[in-house]
Amino acid sequence: MTNNLPCGGIKRVATLDDLVERDKNHDCGGFGAARVCVRVEAVAELPSRFGRFRIVAFWNNRDGKEHVAMVHGDVMGAEDVPTRLHSECLTGDVTGSLRCDCRDQLEVALRRLASMPRGLLLYLRQEGRGIGLINKVRAYALQDRGLDTVDANIALGFRDDERDYSIAAHMLASLNIGSVRLMTNNPNKIRQLEQHGIRVSGRIPHVMPPNDYNRFYLQTKASRSGHFIDFDGKEHLTEQDEPVLVEGMPMNPEPPL
Repeated sequence: MTNNLPCGGIKRVATLDDLVERDKNHDCGGFGAARVCVRVEAVAELPSRFGRFRIVAFWNNRDGKEHVAMVHGDVMGAEDVPTRLHSECLTGDVTGSLRCDCRDQLEVALRRLASMPRGLLLYLRQEGRGIGLINKVRAYALQDRGLDTVDANIALGFRDDERDYSIAAHMLASLNIGSVRLMTNNPNKIRQLEQHGIRVSGRIPHVMPPNDYNRFYLQTKASRSGHFIDFDGKEHLTEQDEPVLVEGMPMNPEPPL
């Protein structure tokens, strides 16, 4: 972690269980343009079908939404922590929609993190790339008429992606994470975390195999949103482990599981 964090005074504690007491009076200048401040409100065990985790619940001062961290192993103060930022997707995560790859990404990430000595998944309440559930369904209706995901969002008056990772940055700082190896195909996540003072030491590719319903969606991610997804004939595996180098950033490839 760099030394120029907005909450540079966050006290280091030994365990996750110490976070609630540490944060009970936490109030800082905040991260990002919205001056987002978060604090840990609760920590509990969370055994899951994907492995054993602890769940850390965060309050934030911006919109009242509750975000959580799924923690496997000892991440407090650790370097190079394998980390996934997952934005809420009701249609994918809960109902199993085939229009996106969100549920696949969530489940693969949790399984993979649980197989490692340590790992972290932040579940962020940013439905529909930050435009909300109702607007996401409106965007779906425009996509049904032929627009891609980018043009549908723009037609509704939004940017391609309205997500803000300042909350994620503060959550990582609150967990005293030294640096992360980000499980992502999205260079914007890397850029935003680094802008907020989080050290990203590497990238772990996270490409899901397409289906007949989300292939165009994934192609749009690659061609218009700059995601690192290959559509030039290579076989797509559930966990695509070939190393992908991000310009200007060291790469520590994850060994095959």
